[in-house]
Amino acid sequence: MRAYELILVLRSSLKDDERKKLLGTVKDLLGKPEITREDEWGQKPLSYPIKRQIAGFYVDIDFETETEIPNDFEKKLLANDNVLRHLLLRNKKLKIKNKKEGTKQSLKVKEKEEKEFAKPKRSIKKAKKATKKTRKK
Repeated sequence: MRAYELILVLRSSLKDDERKKLLGTVKDLLGKPEITREDEWGQKPLSYPIKRQIAGFYVDIDFETETEIPNDFEKKLLANDNVLRHLLLRNKKLKIKNKKEGTKQSLKVKEKEEKEFAKPKRSIKKAKKATKKTRKK
């Protein structure tokens, strides 16, 4: 199964029932996905106006599907005036059944990433010190 994350920015003027209906049609466009998480972030101001809107309602949907996403999915989203923006990402995260284990594993991954990013910074600092010493002479 392939894991995906879909982030939608919807018009803030939509009512709750209209928004739920729109999310239902988006799920139908995906072709019966297995939704692992659906998170409504709520209404937030936009950095710049999009389609003459200054605020949007954010929705984050994580889902898994056995088939690939249809090619016309993005075209149909763009054709819908109630969807201001969308972002579809393919997740390569491991499937974790236990939430407690998931936090431990994710912390370990973060620590490893921080260590990897910390190494080049040290060499950059050494290079800066070396250039300062040569400039003083």
